[in-house]
Amino acid sequence: MARTESSAESSAAESAAPSSTSIRPAPRTWLVVLAACAGQFLVVLDVSVVNVALPSMRADLGLSSIGLQWVLNAYSIAFAGFMLLGGRAADLFGRKRMFLLGLGLFTAASVAGGLAQEGWQLVAARAVQGLGAAVLAPATLTIVTAAVPAGPARTRAIGTWTAVGAAGGAAGGFVGGVLVDLLSWRWVLLINVPVGVLVLAGAALWLSESRTGGGRRLDLPGAVLVTGGLASVAYGIVQTEEGGWGAPATVVPLLGGLALLGAFVAVEARTAAPLMPLKLFRSRAVSAANVSILLAGSTSFGMWFFMTVYAQNVLGYTPLQAGLALVPSSVSVIVGSKLAPRLMPTTGARNLAVIGALVAAAGFAWQSTMTANGTFLTTILGPGILMMAGIGLLTTPLATLATSSAAPGDAGLVSGLVNTSRTMGGALGLAVLSTVAAARTAGGTTPESLTEGYALAFRTATGVLLAAALLMLLWLPKPSRQD
Repeated sequence: MARTESSAESSAAESAAPSSTSIRPAPRTWLVVLAACAGQFLVVLDVSVVNVALPSMRADLGLSSIGLQWVLNAYSIAFAGFMLLGGRAADLFGRKRMFLLGLGLFTAASVAGGLAQEGWQLVAARAVQGLGAAVLAPATLTIVTAAVPAGPARTRAIGTWTAVGAAGGAAGGFVGGVLVDLLSWRWVLLINVPVGVLVLAGAALWLSESRTGGGRRLDLPGAVLVTGGLASVAYGIVQTEEGGWGAPATVVPLLGGLALLGAFVAVEARTAAPLMPLKLFRSRAVSAANVSILLAGSTSFGMWFFMTVYAQNVLGYTPLQAGLALVPSSVSVIVGSKLAPRLMPTTGARNLAVIGALVAAAGFAWQSTMTANGTFLTTILGPGILMMAGIGLLTTPLATLATSSAAPGDAGLVSGLVNTSRTMGGALGLAVLSTVAAARTAGGTTPESLTEGYALAFRTATGVLLAAALLMLLWLPKPSRQD
C-alpha cells in the first residue's frame, strides 16, 4: 500500500544501510569529494564572510548605506538567480567543465573585488562572484554523488558535503573577523584567490569529465524566464530591508518575478527538452525535501546574522571575539552532519530530518529568551550548539532524499534545485526575520530594544522549524518496513 510512496525513502535507506558487500571508495574518489567540497565551502563562505567587513568597506570606499547593502545583495541575487541554469549546464556541458568555469570566474571576481577602488567596482565584482558560485555550486553535489557508488559511502560523502557547506556559512563571521582585525577588509575577498587556485589545480588533476545531456540543447527560453524570475524575486526580497513589504520597490519585482516563474512553468509544460522537467516534482521526495530545505535555510542563515549582531551590538564583542564565540556552533553543525549518516539506517531519513528540526527548534526557542546582559554560556554557547546540531542532522537526510530519486540525466539539475532552495530560503528568511526584528525594535538602538527585536526573530524561526517538522512528518515518503 505504502510501497509506491516510500520508494525514494527506501532507496535512501538502502543506500545508507551497512552492507557486507558495500565497496569502500578508493583514495582517488575521496580526493574528488575533497575538491568538490572545497568548492562548496568557498561559495557558501562568501555569503556571510563580508558581514564583519562592511564598516571597513564603507569607510575605505565611501559607500552609502544602500551601496553597502548591495555588497551583500549583489552576490545573493546572482547566486540564487542563476543556480538552476548552472545545474542544467553541468548536466549538458559536463560537470568538470562547469566546476572549473564557475571556480575560475569566482576566483577572478575575488581578485577584482579585493582590488576595487570604487564602490560600484566592488558591487559588480560581488555580482560576478555570485554568477560563478551559481555555476560552481550545483556541480559540487553532482560530482560527489557521481563519484561515490550508492551505499553507505555515498551517504557519508553527502554528509561531508553538507557539513562542509554548513561550516562555510558558520565560519564566515570568524574568518572575516580574523582577516579584518589582522589585515584589512580586502583580504576577505583576496583570501579566495590562493584557495581557489589550489582547488582549481586539484580539480583539473582529479576530476574526470561526465555529462548526461545526450545531445540535448539548452532550453534557452526556460533559462531566461527562470533566471529572470528567481533574480527578480530575490531582488524584491532584499528590498524589504529598506522599504518594507508594501513598498513599490518590493512589490513590483516580487510580482514580476512570480509572473516570470509562472510563464516558466507554462513553457516547461510544452517544450520537448525542458530545462526543468515538471515530472521531477511528482516525486514526493524531491518536492518535500526541497521545501523543507528552503524552510531550514530560512532559519539557519538568519541565525548566523542575528547571533553576530547580538554579540557585537548588545554584548560588546569585537568582530574577532564574535567570530570566536560562534566556533562551537560551527563545530556542532559539522558534528550533526557527520553523525546523520550513522543514524539514518536505524531512524530512517524522514524521521531523522524531523528529529533534527525539533532539536533546532529547541535551540531557537532557548535563544529567544536572550537578554541584554546575557552570558556567553546561556545566550550563545548552549542555544547555538542545539540550533546548529539540529540543522546538521536534518540537512543530510533531506539532501540524500532529494538526490536519490533523480535520474542520471537530471542529477545536476536536482543538485541545483537543492542549492537554490537553500539559498532562496536563506534570502527570504533573513529578509522576513530582519523585518520582524525591525518592527519590534521600532527604531530603538539601546541594547534592550535591540535584544527584544532579535528575540522575536528567534521565536519566529522557532515556529518555522516546528512547521517544517510537521510538514516533513506528513509529506516526506514513509520508510519501508523491514520484516
